[in-house]
Amino acid sequence: MADTPLKPEERVLFALRGLYQKYGYSQFKMSKFEEYDLYARNKDFLISDGVITFTDTDGRLMALKPDVTLSIIKNTRNAPGDIQKLYYSENVYRVSGSTRQFKEILQTGLECIGDVDLYNLCEVISLAAQSLNTIGERYVLDLSHMGVVSALVDALGLDADTRGQVLRCIGEKNADGVRKLCPDMDTEGIRALIAARGPAAKVVESLRPWCAEGAAKAALDELAQVAGILDAIGCGGVQVDFSIVNDMNYYNGIVFMGYIDGIPASVLSGGQYDKLMQRMGSPARAVGFAIYMDLLERLSGEQSPYDVDTVLLYDDGADVMSLTRAVRFLTDSGTAVCAMKRIPEKLRYRQLLRFEDGGIRTNA
Repeated sequence: MADTPLKPEERVLFALRGLYQKYGYSQFKMSKFEEYDLYARNKDFLISDGVITFTDTDGRLMALKPDVTLSIIKNTRNAPGDIQKLYYSENVYRVSGSTRQFKEILQTGLECIGDVDLYNLCEVISLAAQSLNTIGERYVLDLSHMGVVSALVDALGLDADTRGQVLRCIGEKNADGVRKLCPDMDTEGIRALIAARGPAAKVVESLRPWCAEGAAKAALDELAQVAGILDAIGCGGVQVDFSIVNDMNYYNGIVFMGYIDGIPASVLSGGQYDKLMQRMGSPARAVGFAIYMDLLERLSGEQSPYDVDTVLLYDDGADVMSLTRAVRFLTDSGTAVCAMKRIPEKLRYRQLLRFEDGGIRTNA
């Protein structure tokens, strides 16, 4: 009998651990809960608004961990010039996008924290692409740059409310919405940003007229440089899409999202979050990503028609020593066996054997 196949998410998890360790990332382990105040102060950073709370024995309000990145930042310290490369596989507790109910979700990913430079940034994005390729060969990694987006939006001089609505339109690729919000302004650059999607070189060239100087040019140049390095080292499936607009209170620089063919939602999300580090009192820079392992359950794959290969029935008076040896004989021969006195309802099995008179009988 063939070995019982791993679930897609289990197979991926083992492969990702090996990938991250190969690049010098160490596993970070943490508690299942933190003080609720950590999440309350950074609720806009969280994917889900829902947080499960409880009161500890000392009266503190605690929360089951809805996010890993915040915990890592809180529990790591960086000396000037240091760099910490960490990966994790942790359960988080939040509202599932598929069920809209609280769910324990396995999340894996990595964080690079400290004196992050261009190499570190490219390495993390490359590992994001390699992670997607580990999950499925047909993938897309979309890159955006918050510096480009914010520079073009800031140039309009909008009030905070209108600015937020324009950013929302960019995320929804709603050019008409931008035109209606700013009827008397030149929004051609924003509309070009919304339309820009595809290979980095093509997108960068199309935006040069609106990013010719200042912060916009610097951000677009950085995006072009990173994309060029990724292309040179053979990272396929990478393109630019400025509809990725993360919260500018936390994120800066390059942000990205990953998609796998067959899953109708992003399975990977990441980017630079220097602003989050600053909000939490750290001068360090940071970049990382997370993979939402619960979404991998949607990957198609053949499922075994059986719960167990072999059922071995035995009676109350069976000799335990002989029964134990019989089970060991079957398992040593590569058969998954479940020894029991009666067959549970709905149990699916390939063959039924009976243990009697100290031996195995096939005519059960």
